[in-house]
Amino acid sequence: MKLRYKIINGFLLLVVVALGALAIVLDYEAACPPAPGVESGATTMQAVVYRCYGSPEVMQLENVEKPVASGNQLLVKVQAAAVNPLDWHYLRGSPVIMRLGTGIGAPEITRLGVDFAGTVEAVGADVTRFKPGDAVFGGRTGAFAEYLTVHEDRAVVHKPVNVGFDEAAAVPIAAITALQALRDRGQLKAGQKVLINGASGGVGTYAVQIAKVLGAEVTGVCSTRNVALVQSLGADQVIDYTKENFTDGAVQYDLIIDNVGNHPLLKLRKAMTDNGIVVMVGGPGGRFIGPLMYPLKGILLSPFVSQDFLPFLAELKQADLEYLGELMTTGLMKSVIDRSYSLSEVADAIRYSEEGRARGKIIVTVE
Repeated sequence: MKLRYKIINGFLLLVVVALGALAIVLDYEAACPPAPGVESGATTMQAVVYRCYGSPEVMQLENVEKPVASGNQLLVKVQAAAVNPLDWHYLRGSPVIMRLGTGIGAPEITRLGVDFAGTVEAVGADVTRFKPGDAVFGGRTGAFAEYLTVHEDRAVVHKPVNVGFDEAAAVPIAAITALQALRDRGQLKAGQKVLINGASGGVGTYAVQIAKVLGAEVTGVCSTRNVALVQSLGADQVIDYTKENFTDGAVQYDLIIDNVGNHPLLKLRKAMTDNGIVVMVGGPGGRFIGPLMYPLKGILLSPFVSQDFLPFLAELKQADLEYLGELMTTGLMKSVIDRSYSLSEVADAIRYSEEGRARGKIIVTVE
């Protein structure tokens, strides 16, 4: 028995040492290198670039080479982009575990922004669905720039005529997250009761509207100042979390979309039906694992209870963008825009996003 315990203890010690070494490696941050020069005679554009991890101060608005559309690519002149929490997570390389994919020491991809809306300026020889002059919106890394290229079969679709560039740019990540969390991961059915925790944020404002389109009875959770906003989006009930804790109430929900992760999972169970589902979109911060700890707890708990606690990560899909465009065209969904910033003010936009108090979306206009 003593030998067995020694082997187990030795193995656990090795795991702890390995995790500690990994944390030290991932926590390393290289100094910001100078911007490389642009080749003489190259056509340039302005773009937001970050060459090291850190606060918004490490971002620079630089002149970089303007991309060229080839093959099945579109060259899009960006009119507006949108800020997402994803942007400052990439900027800071936080939680540091994500640096296994984004780059150890410094980011491998130095451009920020994903959501965009703009006008097609040129197309590659193989493009068939778009032409110069088309207004489009979608998702592509490097959206905080004057131009970007995107493949026509990826996350790009025509912008509804009755929707402005700002409103369209707000949609991709947040609205697709809301749609897929409700429809796909949460398996929402008409007539079910759904609660949106964090109903006044980027994902939440879309989730309230999409849940109503899908036929649900919707309850939104937000602060006092946002109650009227969430009501205006169609919520059947709104809970002011400063006055009431939904986990202490008598109402049980078939589906909870949790954008915040501010309640213990065992408390959430009290607000769920026996076969209820929690889709875990957001969670509390942390240096090493950060928001990933919240869904990890859900994965560990789910096998022992009747309810499901499901981690979730959205995927930008062209078909879903088309669907969301139709909802905007018919007036069944709109974007809530809190503030707008210019391309030179992206650092301020990121700072505001990090505060976690935005009502709806934060927009970057590109002139």
